[in-house]
Amino acid sequence: EALHNMGSIGGGTQDIDFTIANVVTGTVDTSTTTFTFSNVPSTGVSSLTLILTNGGSQTVNWPASVTWGGGTAPTLTSAGIDVLTFITPDGGTTFYGMTGGLNFS
Repeated sequence: EALHNMGSIGGGTQDIDFTIANVVTGTVDTSTTTFTFSNVPSTGVSSLTLILTNGGSQTVNWPASVTWGGGTAPTLTSAGIDVLTFITPDGGTTFYGMTGGLNFS
């Protein structure tokens, strides 16, 4: 596993590139943030762990390829840390999004 710290996420589109890392951290601090996933390996099962600080302080949008358990994305913590996991068995066509834990503080 490789770690990539995105630092402050100031809104707009934030790409998570699987060739850089599959464990990513970032702090949501201003305006709406839309995540995209790129360079997902085309074979095998791939996973991503996103450690997001203050994700609920702003609007966060997920790629259309993400399917959440229960059909709804989790409500993120506005002042704390959330751990999210994404798994794809098909090269990124579908990602299964799961909550590893919410509101670590």
